Amino acid sequence: MIDGRGSKRVGTYWSIVVNPEIKNILTELPDNLENEVFTCLAKTDNVLIERIVSLGHSSPEDGWYDQEKNDWVLVIQGSAKLDFEEEVSVTLEKGDFITIPAHKKHRVSWTDPHVETIWLAVHY
Repeated sequence: MIDGRGSKRVGTYWSIVVNPEIKNILTELPDNLENEVFTCLAKTDNVLIERIVSLGHSSPEDGWYDQEKNDWVLVIQGSAKLDFEEEVSVTLEKGDFITIPAHKKHRVSWTDPHVETIWLAVHY
């Protein structure tokens, strides 16, 4: 399935919420984290900025992101592990960021199950 960001996603393990009223990325966190929650903070024709909240979530084993745009991702709280198709893994802790070029296949293999992982993602 292709989402509105041009991302290939497998299954329905995520939810998208559009809320430009959020003024602090650490507040107004979702009560229900059965699925990861993606909140659009700002969007133009060329750029999407979103907050992602995860709690023990991961991509499906066979689910690889294959995005049309570059991603710049910052972990603001929590931690996560990203796997890349060429078998390289990167662990991100609070304050860590990474740039993922368009079409570089990757997946989230782990997010902290004890504290929300809050990501700031810029798709450009």
